[in-house]
Amino acid sequence: FREHRAPSRTLTVPYIDPLADLPSVIVGPQSGLAGSVTPMAVLYQATLVPPKIELLQAWIPHQPWLGDADASAVKVVGAYRFDDPDGEVGIETHLLRTADGQILQIPVTYRGSPVDGAESSLIATTRHSVLGERWVYDACGDPVYVQALGTAILSGGTQAELEVVTDVGQERRQATTRVSGSGSPDTAIPSIGPVSYSSRGTTTVVRAGHLELTLFRTIDPNRENCAQGGTQALVGTWPRNDTPAVLALAQIT
Repeated sequence: FREHRAPSRTLTVPYIDPLADLPSVIVGPQSGLAGSVTPMAVLYQATLVPPKIELLQAWIPHQPWLGDADASAVKVVGAYRFDDPDGEVGIETHLLRTADGQILQIPVTYRGSPVDGAESSLIATTRHSVLGERWVYDACGDPVYVQALGTAILSGGTQAELEVVTDVGQERRQATTRVSGSGSPDTAIPSIGPVSYSSRGTTTVVRAGHLELTLFRTIDPNRENCAQGGTQALVGTWPRNDTPAVLALAQIT
């Protein structure tokens, strides 16, 4: 399998995540922890050039995990977000419907500057009307996403609040995509080491130190929930799909 590696590093560029033109909801990786404050992200209504959907439409057909899905055209189904506690990296997972009706799961990260050594994970760049140029990465190679996804799954994280900055002030946005982890708030989350990821059929397997994640790129509403023993799951619902579907798995190795 082809494997990519991304260094574990922290950027120091302040970040406010773009809202732009796709529906989204923040998912707070710490929201399930006892005594914690529910995360809240403040987003701008903004224009991206080119739009995110155009970037993904051009990138998806060339990915090894696509399987037999017809990605000649994709439409937005929904999206969910994780919160970066340091407020530096935007984390958004898109759910897209292909021309033949399959649902794809595409996590991306938005950064204010390029990451050294992560060229193979770069999807494209785009210009945000408020924040300027943004570097858009396949999130599976980004340690900030890996930490957020693993924490959400293992600690039972759920959606957090989302505030959108408008001309008349900040407004609460209703969640469209809802996810939840099956883990427990008292789970000790392992430290994230160097990140590697590889494609296995229509899944992506991510390893970072003692954390292993399995991300389902094609969402099967009938996939059995594998949360048992040491494996925990992230499940989600979106418009016109009220039955929780398995999105990802996590285990500590």
